[in-house]
Amino acid sequence: MSSVCPCCSDHKGDEPAIPLTTGDVRLAQAQELWSTARDKPVKLRMETSGLGSEPPMTIHQMFLATVQKYGDYPALRVKKDGMWVSLTYKEYYQHARAAAKSFLKLGLERFHGVGILGFNSPEWFIADVGCILAGGLATGIYTTNSPEACQYVAHNCEANFLVVENNKQLIKILQVRDQLPHLKAIVQYKGELEQKLPNVYTWAEFMKFGANVPDSELDVLIDCQKANECCTLIYTSGTTGNPKGAMLSHDNITWTASATGHMINLKMAEEELVSYLPLSHVAAQVQDMWICMRFAGITNFAEPDALKGSLANTLREVRPTSFLGVPRVWEKMQEAMKAVGAKSSVTKKKIADWAKGIGLQLILFLYSDSSVPWGFTLANALVFKNVRKALGLDRCRTCFTGAAPITKDTLEYFMSLYTPLFELYGMSESTGPHSISWAEGYRIMSCGKVLTGCKTKLDKPNTDGTGEICFWGRHVFMGYLNMPEKTEEALDTDGWLHSGDLGKHDEDDFLFITGRIKELIITAGGENVPPVPIEDALKEEVSIISNVMLVGDKKKFLSMLLTLKCNVDDNGDPTDELTPLVVEYCRQHGVIVSKVSEIVNKKEPTIYKTIQEGIDRVNAKATSNAQRVQKWTILQRDFSISGGELGETSEFIDKLYLIHGWPRLLYFCKVLQKYFYNYEKHLYQ
Repeated sequence: MSSVCPCCSDHKGDEPAIPLTTGDVRLAQAQELWSTARDKPVKLRMETSGLGSEPPMTIHQMFLATVQKYGDYPALRVKKDGMWVSLTYKEYYQHARAAAKSFLKLGLERFHGVGILGFNSPEWFIADVGCILAGGLATGIYTTNSPEACQYVAHNCEANFLVVENNKQLIKILQVRDQLPHLKAIVQYKGELEQKLPNVYTWAEFMKFGANVPDSELDVLIDCQKANECCTLIYTSGTTGNPKGAMLSHDNITWTASATGHMINLKMAEEELVSYLPLSHVAAQVQDMWICMRFAGITNFAEPDALKGSLANTLREVRPTSFLGVPRVWEKMQEAMKAVGAKSSVTKKKIADWAKGIGLQLILFLYSDSSVPWGFTLANALVFKNVRKALGLDRCRTCFTGAAPITKDTLEYFMSLYTPLFELYGMSESTGPHSISWAEGYRIMSCGKVLTGCKTKLDKPNTDGTGEICFWGRHVFMGYLNMPEKTEEALDTDGWLHSGDLGKHDEDDFLFITGRIKELIITAGGENVPPVPIEDALKEEVSIISNVMLVGDKKKFLSMLLTLKCNVDDNGDPTDELTPLVVEYCRQHGVIVSKVSEIVNKKEPTIYKTIQEGIDRVNAKATSNAQRVQKWTILQRDFSISGGELGETSEFIDKLYLIHGWPRLLYFCKVLQKYFYNYEKHLYQ
């Protein structure tokens, strides 16, 4: 067996493969900061000192360093037949190597994709890491993708393998299999196959294929991997066109994991978290897989129905030390706690209200060196500890929120319960976090401070200091796979990543997001109106509103499209049923309803009046007449990708402005852009 790696010849001048160690710096020669070719390395944005100057590492080097020191510590935990089962770091590493050898045996080609389509599980992690060790490009695919969307991603990354969770996901791939010329095999990692098909294997069958592949063959491949080469693809959903494959290098991942952990003071072998957000999203992947690996933490896998209700039980069982929730998760917790509080006795309500007042004073404590407010110890014993225990967050040192904007009302609610939510900001193209809030760096409604070792530039700032947020650092991605034009739009000639977000810094360098460049509304009178502050202000004024969309580009006045908070079905799509919080809100206003349609169809006068009063309060704070909302309507259904309300929305806009024809297409695109911004930007695509 030759000891020369077949891919080393791709980069002239590279050093030859050397024995496996964790300390060697391995970089391929590169002249440019960006690349759109799967096998082309990039120059790293190294600093001369500090965290940005740390030696680059490959994924294998980071993994092996953890295994050598913490090999017998638990790494992955999952429930089977009602019992928690663990894999140690040593076992995790051995499984990843076994998967890598099976990929090689079945024909994985260098820099070709392995698509993974399923809910979070040890197999997801093992397939991902195994793919990288074998020289492939690990590629998560959203479980909600249609067969056509799966086909696009798999074809774009030239996937040799697709690893699917179950028969439901397998059926999607079988429908488009004949359109995937690079596909060699499909692996199903849960359950038995419902029918035996050529080149379709169970997980157990797959893991046995590489048993006879020598370790030396895999080691040679691992040896030739360079920290500035691509190892992972994160597909971002754009507002128009096909998804873009953001290429992440080994160094993007290993450095970001290390820098993030150091900034928030993570301790080795002390962290424990719950994995439930989609791993095809950079936020979940960086936290659940890579930061945990770097700091020898424990990843506990939630049940597949986590977002339908079982997450609460998992949190209480695991009691994580860190938890990342998207805003809707925190909002649902808030609604549930308010519903419980509404049924409490008068005495309990008074105690809770008193304690919340103490909790809100803690904002000042986090802002400065001031002492803890008087009464805190008692409030903590009577209320805060019990609430955190009920949520499963009693061991949680950091509760993060990201992936979409969150309202001040929700932030203040959790602060009042001595559970500050720390905002994160970034994107797929920055390997997740760019700025971070944490206990030592917190301002409410701010996304915190720039990741240590990175830089922020506000491009073309206006008179109040607001400009486009641009990123610099070793977390900045390599480029979009096979998309040079899109890459040039994202990265300027100096190598700065342009986010498309507008923001500003306060006097202490805390970053505040104010909107999106493309979201700016330019009225018929020529005034620029940033919609996000107005939209957020109304959601704070009227708690039953779920989503707000401000419209009025090239119009004489502004209008709003509103949706009410509703329950979702098993697919995560909005239903006609109002949430308990909205039902209670309506009851308190003398209106007995349980469905969105009951309010909208009747234009329920009392509810419409409360919304108008909220809009009036927002208008009263407007800086000019052009920023006042004159018309609004409530949609029958909350925003979703799979529903038809995006088309319906354009019709409502037509009615508001009495227009017809081509402008409807423009507004449709704006709604689509807004939807994806809310769910896939603001940190962490």
